[in-house]
Amino acid sequence: MTPMGNGIPKQGDSSSSYTASTSKKDLLSLADCSPRELVHLLRLASRLKTQARAGRRLRPLVGKTIGLIFEKPSTRTRVSFEAGMNQLGGQALFLPSEKIQLSRGESLADTAQVLSRYLDALVIRTYEQQIVEEWARNATIPVINGLTDLCHPCQALADLLTIMEKKGRLKGVKLAYVGDGNNMANSLIEAGAKVGMHVVIACPSGYEPNAEFLERSRKDAARTGATIQITDDPFVAAKEADVVYTDVWISMGQEKERARRLNALAPYQVNRHLLEHASPAAIVMHCLPAHRGEEITGEVLDGPQSVVLDQAENRLHMQKAILVHFLCPSKRSSFKMK
Repeated sequence: MTPMGNGIPKQGDSSSSYTASTSKKDLLSLADCSPRELVHLLRLASRLKTQARAGRRLRPLVGKTIGLIFEKPSTRTRVSFEAGMNQLGGQALFLPSEKIQLSRGESLADTAQVLSRYLDALVIRTYEQQIVEEWARNATIPVINGLTDLCHPCQALADLLTIMEKKGRLKGVKLAYVGDGNNMANSLIEAGAKVGMHVVIACPSGYEPNAEFLERSRKDAARTGATIQITDDPFVAAKEADVVYTDVWISMGQEKERARRLNALAPYQVNRHLLEHASPAAIVMHCLPAHRGEEITGEVLDGPQSVVLDQAENRLHMQKAILVHFLCPSKRSSFKMK
């Protein structure tokens, strides 16, 4: 594993110096993170991971409580936030939307304002991006997007940590995302643009990433030296790629589109033949859950180039960094790499 310090600017560099703000801050998409904040989160996650593995756990969130309001099923997001809060000394309350008064007609605005009196932050996992934005408008505590149909910023941040560990750098790394231009594609485009990566999305016509995310990310790319490319040829995307990434073809809520999606996306499977076009040292990533035989073959997912378990573990470490960053603004600058 490559030490994080080898590829991320050192503390004190003008490119990475970060001054914490004590005002309420939300994480609704990666547009809410400046490149400097993103570097700070990566360094913080790396330090928290190192310390946890050494048996030294910081507990800066003693007395803090977050609420997890989920409208969609979850394994990694829920468990990583709950375990992360526990390890940092706080606690998390799982509040499925159907189990609270939202399900009986209480307004979102009233719920957000009341919960702001009880809790220190909210993690929202829902369908429409407008819903998490409404939570943020009405809450007086930080609101973190735990996934919407539009984007998945927490996953993308953890993925940067994994790429950094495996490749020793982010700038100049080529990431090929193959498949549906969904919420993961949108967030990976945002993330890659902020750190100088070369991101190529291969998807069929009609399955492209969100146009607003593309436009915004290309502006970031112009400042960082990143490139963003959209193609309908998976082999063009995979050519000499350092990272080959895919996600499910049928996301939550799209089950009725299954037959159409399977037909349109069949040529975009990540398999051994496609991987042969990537760099010999390429890593394979998938945010999970995976459907072997659809978007990726079992041979590749379980093969030697796959890093999906390390990738899943890093959700915990990045979630902890996000929690410290958003719940303890006065302590952000004290978590510096030595």
